[in-house]
Amino acid sequence: MKKSITILSLFISMAFYGQNQTVFGKWKTIDDETGKAKSIVEIYERSGKVYGKIIDIIDVEKKKSLCTACSGEEKNKPVMGLVIIKGLKKDGKEYNSGKILDPTTGKQYKCFLALDGNDKLNVRGYIGVALFGRTQTWNRVK
Repeated sequence: MKKSITILSLFISMAFYGQNQTVFGKWKTIDDETGKAKSIVEIYERSGKVYGKIIDIIDVEKKKSLCTACSGEEKNKPVMGLVIIKGLKKDGKEYNSGKILDPTTGKQYKCFLALDGNDKLNVRGYIGVALFGRTQTWNRVK
């Protein structure tokens, strides 16, 4: 009986450990220039592709801001609720082949995501090749 309980406990703990090894969930965005937290982005999967939506803005004064610099269908939409990561596909341990929107500048960049342990996510936005871009490290919200 003890052996069965131990094995069952091991399988349950492995299942929970495996769930944290994914990009899906809520992430606190950290500005790579100031080091300050900016927002909470929820990363989710829809139709086999990965998306990320702003679900909270840390700075109270910016909670009702609009994406005035954006173009297309995002123009003048509230930043809160804006889908900023679109169409990424899993490629080994990374997610790439999609876009990320910077709501501050309204610019779109190619994007890839890669986990750094369980609770850190490296988000790279770039133009052309990944060499010409910048990386932010986001922290998992628990």
